[in-house]
Amino acid sequence: MKLRICGIRTVWDAVGDGEFFCPGCGGDRNYRRLTGRRRFAVLGVPMLRRGTTGPVVECAACRSRFDTDVLDHPTTTRLSAMLRDAVHTVALGVLAAGGTTSRTVLRTAAATVRGAGFDDCTEEQLSIVVEVLSADIGHGSAFDPAAEACGAALAIELHEALEPLAPHLAPAGREAILLQGARIALADGPYGPSEREVLTTVGGALRICAEDTARLLAAAARTPS
Repeated sequence: MKLRICGIRTVWDAVGDGEFFCPGCGGDRNYRRLTGRRRFAVLGVPMLRRGTTGPVVECAACRSRFDTDVLDHPTTTRLSAMLRDAVHTVALGVLAAGGTTSRTVLRTAAATVRGAGFDDCTEEQLSIVVEVLSADIGHGSAFDPAAEACGAALAIELHEALEPLAPHLAPAGREAILLQGARIALADGPYGPSEREVLTTVGGALRICAEDTARLLAAAARTPS
């Protein structure tokens, strides 16, 4: 066994902690954020400073260390919440575009939202929220389907709910959210112009190109309900 006489030794200091999705463990774990002080060491004894290194993120479970950009990935818990909110927002957007007079559409929307994780969602709750949303985007309490559906407020809501989520989903996952909205819109017949406009906005916010969005919406319309 060779004795290492000299070399560079790094002394790590914890400067923060939290919870993250660990790529090594494949799940949510606690982490420590570390910064390092590099020293030239002789016989294991730090002698001369050689600058700093890091910061890095160290998993409390597997002790693996990663670049801090690993913290940009949401935890499993956070990702689930983002998915749930995304489906809820898409459902509201489609209902705001097509109106809430059809019980079939409301029933489909409520079932979709419950399937995403809002277990207590009812048709009545969605109807009330859509009335409020319609008033906020300038349509008053009685929504006019012939008016411009994707107003500024609605577009902002869709982009805020979907854009942060899109980078963390595979293409199939992003398409699934769009198709859930399409099924709600088709529950009472073909897309209306306002519904199609909202769904096109959904596709764009999910980073689905316009051609693929149109293709997916057309395929959903051809699929028997």
